Amino acid sequence: MNVTATWKGKLKFVSANSAGRTVEIDGKKAAGGDESAQSPKELVLSGLAGCTAMDVISILGKMRALPEGLRVEVEAQQSEQPPKVFKKIHLKYLVKGEIPEEKLQRAIELSQEQYCGVSEMLRKSAELTYEFVYEK
Repeated sequence: MNVTATWKGKLKFVSANSAGRTVEIDGKKAAGGDESAQSPKELVLSGLAGCTAMDVISILGKMRALPEGLRVEVEAQQSEQPPKVFKKIHLKYLVKGEIPEEKLQRAIELSQEQYCGVSEMLRKSAELTYEFVYEK
């Protein structure tokens, strides 16, 4: 696995993987960026949300209990002093559909405790918590 980040001016970069798929990265205005894309730390949280969301959908599919919709909101708290690392991360799974609670709970637990490598990496420095909510 590899990526290359190429500078585009100010704090803007375009990161490309070996298949040529790209994502833009930018800094906050206070740091000299234009805030035209997600910051590096926001991308880490997006990676976390995507990793666990893919797990949950895959597991629920195997359980024959796919939801009508799934969103994962992630909120993180950072340390006060540089390097500002994530200290607490909370994931909120918002689910649409008639999914049995025990299946949803099990799918999330499997993702968080066994399958999501991003969760495992972040857990080394941050406390990860989660909840799920059914949406109408």
